[in-house]
Amino acid sequence: QVQLVESGGGLVQPGGSLRLSCAASGSFFTINAMAWYRQAPGKQRELVASVTSGGSINYQDSVKGRFTISRDGAKNTVYLQMNSLKPEDTAVYYCNAVIYTTYTRQYWGQGTQVTVSS
Repeated sequence: QVQLVESGGGLVQPGGSLRLSCAASGSFFTINAMAWYRQAPGKQRELVASVTSGGSINYQDSVKGRFTISRDGAKNTVYLQMNSLKPEDTAVYYCNAVIYTTYTRQYWGQGTQVTVSS
């Protein structure tokens, strides 16, 4: 059974930084893309950043220059370094991965709360 376990959320003041981590565990062959999504209250879940197994990276426009996604293949882990945080970044952040076991499907983490407030 594949699991994605997130950590690193919390409360931070505007302008501060947080680093999110997401580790995949269980039995699988390969991890294709990994990504971070977020969902603010009353809004739809949206893609924040993604990274493929080949290293291609994509960011939502609102986080470009502030957030950095990275991936450690040996640890099956994806990170999201968030700098210059703004109140509008407040949301539950979800890890997502496309993983091949006996077939390919998406997996989701449980979510971690990020609150940016003074």
